[in-house]
Amino acid sequence: MIAKKTLKGFLTDMNTTALELLQAAFPDAVCTANLEAVVISVQPEQLTSTLTRLKKDPAFDFGLLLDVTAVDYLHYPVAQEARFFVVYTLRNWEKNLLVQVRTPVADPAIGVPTATHLWDAANWGERETFDQYGINFQGHPDLRRILNHWQFQGYPLRKDYVIDQGQICYETDSLETEIKARLEKNGVDQTTMSDINTQVMYLNLGPSHPATHGAIRILTALDGETILANVNEIGYLHRGFEKTAENRTYNQVIPLTDRLNYCSALMNNIAYAKAVESWLGVEITDRAKFMRIIMGEFFRIQDHLVCLAAQLVDMGGLTNYWYLYNQKEASYDLISRLTGARLTSSFARIGGMYRDFYEGWESDMELQLQGIEQGVNDSLKLVLKNKIVHDRTQGVAVMPADLALSYGFTGPCLRATGIPFDLRKDNPYYYYDTFDFNIPVGSKGDIYDRIMCRYQEIFESISIIRQAMKIVPKGPIFIDDRTIALPPKHEVYNNIEGLASHFKLIFEGVQVPAGEWYDSYEAANGELGFHFVSDGSGQPYKCKVRPPCFYMMGGYHEMVEGEMIADAVINLGSLNIIGGELDR
Repeated sequence: MIAKKTLKGFLTDMNTTALELLQAAFPDAVCTANLEAVVISVQPEQLTSTLTRLKKDPAFDFGLLLDVTAVDYLHYPVAQEARFFVVYTLRNWEKNLLVQVRTPVADPAIGVPTATHLWDAANWGERETFDQYGINFQGHPDLRRILNHWQFQGYPLRKDYVIDQGQICYETDSLETEIKARLEKNGVDQTTMSDINTQVMYLNLGPSHPATHGAIRILTALDGETILANVNEIGYLHRGFEKTAENRTYNQVIPLTDRLNYCSALMNNIAYAKAVESWLGVEITDRAKFMRIIMGEFFRIQDHLVCLAAQLVDMGGLTNYWYLYNQKEASYDLISRLTGARLTSSFARIGGMYRDFYEGWESDMELQLQGIEQGVNDSLKLVLKNKIVHDRTQGVAVMPADLALSYGFTGPCLRATGIPFDLRKDNPYYYYDTFDFNIPVGSKGDIYDRIMCRYQEIFESISIIRQAMKIVPKGPIFIDDRTIALPPKHEVYNNIEGLASHFKLIFEGVQVPAGEWYDSYEAANGELGFHFVSDGSGQPYKCKVRPPCFYMMGGYHEMVEGEMIADAVINLGSLNIIGGELDR
């Protein structure tokens, strides 16, 4: 079992050329191929120039900053140049190129230069890295806590942090400095407003409020009902997913992934297992691939049903809620029969699936699909020509394509701007390139486009499922490798080899070769990525989640400033913010 440390064999010549091109363009850097990414290692003094060229040079055009994180190598078995490294993950979505730029951090208090002048997504990405690792980003406009509360002491993802010291927040963060800074940036002269007998009113939506779809605090500065400025506070659900993952075996992390986007839990299982398998060099069986396709698309539908139903309720369309959510509720019959659970399935495994489809699942699935089609069509009849819906959504909370890319938008919210980026098409896996389906796109990037993209994606997912059901192959659902997959029960009970394999996998976990890699999956909200560091043991040394809605929430203020307070509520619904994914 050898880790994949070079570009995968199926990559195109363009990708191989990209490695050579990048090494020639950055002769002082060290460029290596790692799965589907090119890793560029630079010194801190070269970081800004390297990132700037990757972003602005038309030959590279890495316009999408996917994630920012750090690695603490304090206890890593292989000596590194420095204890801390900062890693930027970038994508050129048009050419299907992925780059990771990493740089050592000699002194966290000094840190490295910020990249917020290049990508807006760096604002929240660097804040999270500062919050979790205590690394400074020179020139960052708003470097403060984001997942941990403002009175938190220490940096929890450092390897020497004592995890059992509970820290309670005793006082609310006023956010006064931050909201006034936004007012000033937006050109609001509060002195002039006082002179004309008008005062700015400050209003909190949340954190404990049904309009926020979860525990999120949206602080707005209002002139009447118009939003002059907005800042947001998240982290109320933060439960330390990444720290917990460091103390679990790889398979024990799977139930934790259910709690990320719990509206489409199985997609998180698949994305996680796929990421680990990519480094192991594991090719799962064709039947397992088709199971992941079918159930992944089914859960994509469930996620969109919840999003649309809740958003239309926010606009007062309760009838739409029943048309859509009744089908979501009915789908739990099939999900619970297959996985044994309604909400948190824990159904995928590294190397395959928990168990096979049950007898008669095809007719049950078709029955569910027909019900969903009926419910969605009934809802569309109330939406497509509804003037109230059009007035509330068309031209409201617009996010232009270039700004969406800058903030790291992916999934339906990016496609609503007119950018047809979808990993199932642009970087296909599990035979997605053999299926006939379209990528719905919008034109303006407003709330209406975000709604309609999800409606159309439901129909496309139904089409994919039906195509897959016609050709789903027979065969095993697990690879035949006892170092990765649990042996069948009859082997465990009847021979010592099976018993020993079972014991070692349960207690020691899958032994993943040492290394560092990133892998991603097209989840319901967009690109769900996992950045792993392995020390060769059965537990992740580091497991970083790239959650789609985290970066979309980072651009929320751009959409609602200048709009009405009621528009802020339905815009949040159009982003489909899920607290477990946002806060982890």
